[in-house]
Amino acid sequence: MKAIMPRVKREWVDQIIITDGGSTDGTVEYAREQGYEVYIQKTPGFRHCYFEILDMITGDIIITFSPDGNSIPELIPELIEKMKEDYDMVIASRYLDDAKSEDDDIVTGFGNWLFTRTVNLLHGGNYTDVMVIYRAYKKQIIYDLDLDKHESYTTPERLFRCVLSWEPLLSVRAAKRKLKIGEIPGDEPPRIGGERKLLVLQWGAGYYFQFWRELFFWK
Repeated sequence: MKAIMPRVKREWVDQIIITDGGSTDGTVEYAREQGYEVYIQKTPGFRHCYFEILDMITGDIIITFSPDGNSIPELIPELIEKMKEDYDMVIASRYLDDAKSEDDDIVTGFGNWLFTRTVNLLHGGNYTDVMVIYRAYKKQIIYDLDLDKHESYTTPERLFRCVLSWEPLLSVRAAKRKLKIGEIPGDEPPRIGGERKLLVLQWGAGYYFQFWRELFFWK
């Protein structure tokens, strides 16, 4: 937070919400000292965090951003400018043009390739990166695509004992709905602190299950 957030210029956006999943390292205290709006989520997991703060979001465009070093702050204005071209969603792709992920290992790199190719094949997408958190999109499409409904996630979560985020499903349903989707190249630097808490097999199985179920589940 101390390394990344000073690079996020407050004049770029109308609102910044710092969401905290129960950290004990002084993150919350630092954020409040800097005058940020802070929300402490009640139920663990990205999806629950999103659900809990939806009513707090005042704007009509959302940018999801990770302050652990993986998301490059200087790309925020580029995302915003691209959204002004009447896109429904713009993704900071780790694999477009010369962009690369320095956080991938062999397993996650292959998984991202497989997931992106699967979504493109099954659902008519034209993505280079369906999984990344770093993206901008219209708030309204969360409701239009039923991303705010628990039933969109509960079956794979029960099967694979994990909590899923909504970015992969957002990619799928945006493609199915033929929304206007754009990408910009965006490197993913390595994390600058802490440990990755990836449930690689559980999350991977859950998301892949979603991709195939969407052929029949959501119209």
